[in-house]
Amino acid sequence: MTSVQLLDLHIDRASQQVRRGDQLLPVSGLSWRLLDCLLEHGTDVVDFDTLAQQVWAPAVVGEDAISQRVKLLRQALGDDSRQPRYVRSVRGRGYQLCAPVQPFEAPTVATAPATVTEAPRRNRHRRWVWLAAGVAVAGAVVAVIVGRPDSVPHSPADPVLQRAAYYAGIGQASNNERAIVLYRQALQIDPDSSAARRGLARALAADACLFNGKPDNAQEALLLAGQVLQAAPDDAAAHALRGYAHDCLGAMPQAIADYEQALLRDPDDERTRASLAYLQQEQGHLAQALKANLSLRAPERIRFRDVQVARELELLGFTDAAARRHARNFQLYPDNVFSNIAWPRALMNMGERDKAQQALEQALARGTPHPQLQRLQGELLLMSGDPQGAAEAFERGRLLRPLQSLGRTLAGLHQGGGTPAPEWIAGRLYTVSGQADDGWPDAALERALLHQAQGDADAAVADLNRAVDAGFRDAAWLRVTPLFLPLRQAPGWERLLARIDTDVAAQRAQVLAATWRPTDLDGLSAAPATGTR
Repeated sequence: MTSVQLLDLHIDRASQQVRRGDQLLPVSGLSWRLLDCLLEHGTDVVDFDTLAQQVWAPAVVGEDAISQRVKLLRQALGDDSRQPRYVRSVRGRGYQLCAPVQPFEAPTVATAPATVTEAPRRNRHRRWVWLAAGVAVAGAVVAVIVGRPDSVPHSPADPVLQRAAYYAGIGQASNNERAIVLYRQALQIDPDSSAARRGLARALAADACLFNGKPDNAQEALLLAGQVLQAAPDDAAAHALRGYAHDCLGAMPQAIADYEQALLRDPDDERTRASLAYLQQEQGHLAQALKANLSLRAPERIRFRDVQVARELELLGFTDAAARRHARNFQLYPDNVFSNIAWPRALMNMGERDKAQQALEQALARGTPHPQLQRLQGELLLMSGDPQGAAEAFERGRLLRPLQSLGRTLAGLHQGGGTPAPEWIAGRLYTVSGQADDGWPDAALERALLHQAQGDADAAVADLNRAVDAGFRDAAWLRVTPLFLPLRQAPGWERLLARIDTDVAAQRAQVLAATWRPTDLDGLSAAPATGTR
């Protein structure tokens, strides 16, 4: 059953939506998958091992993480653990639904009495009312996942689109691949389907951006979004998708332009607002990005929002508040690659090397591979005096995304645990310096690493200042990373750090003076050292 009733809840499993009357409840991500698993088992008790396998795998979680997620699901449903209506705890065993699941029966439409001769026409009308309701549900499914407008004609590809949207919404690599196959099938069924193009564009961009897929997939996503915009220039969802494709390709100015165009056309698109906030964070506009993320009306539906807020607080110097949020995200979202990166990185930045290594080992075992995890591994191994192990970690990161420029430079600089040939450094520096500026600070950081390897400290510090110009604000990382250890005695190094600290202190004061500041910052002052460890 794809549309079911649980007491007063109408649950559409295809669109992953839960409603109470006309109210859409905030059930998404892991909470949705937990509810869907319970629905699958009816009123049977579902033990902790089964929940861990069917909801969290391949990540490994314990009973505490499962209990915390059940608590969040209950909050979303308006349930009370002391007098549960929907989900009850069975001590020592697991959880079960409190009532049997029933097929959802749409309310019938009352009609005025008609004569016998009018009956055939009335029956035809009822069939079309039922069909229209089905199309509306299909439209809502795709609107949630790919931004399809609600009032669209019926398409023979709609059943395939529903399944594709279901898999795309889970947020795992294997399910995203299933979604790509289904969206391609939908385009074969209906070559004119804009919904299929939008859905395929998002799934392809996600494959390149989140799951280490081919950059060609992001290029295809760019093409698909452009095709939709050719036919419908004011399609807000297509602008957002083209921005996402640009984002995955590293083209920051183009991504920002498209995200802004999408929001002009659809100010309620919170996923795009969160994506734009991330790029604002990368540009160094930390207070602006934090305000945007905190202003989201349904933050629980934005997959990476909590990670972004914690990172913005960290960069603003609210280290303790950020650490609490990072630790919570790391526990609650084991399948979220960015929460898996953020917590061990934050621990390293705080000087907690052993704890950072433990968290990183746990993150690496969760099945969310990413070059930044391998880079963190390389940095921690350099700190512990293992250059050969670090070289192997940097090489693993390069292999995950062979075309990523910074990954290639790190692997080359540390190859074999030794110093690369001067000719290689010069050639690499020539290549990197000739690349077009894409708006990200990584290019300047990469040039700084290469100039440092050449022994040109002045040029390396100048590169780092250009990274700050582009938005780089992570002074804590610069202070602890072994990657720039030779520069710490260089002229201009302290001025560089002071430059970042001054800007961050001004933004921190702006946050503390704002009415929208998070409650965990209450009581802090704007003094630069306040709130930092």
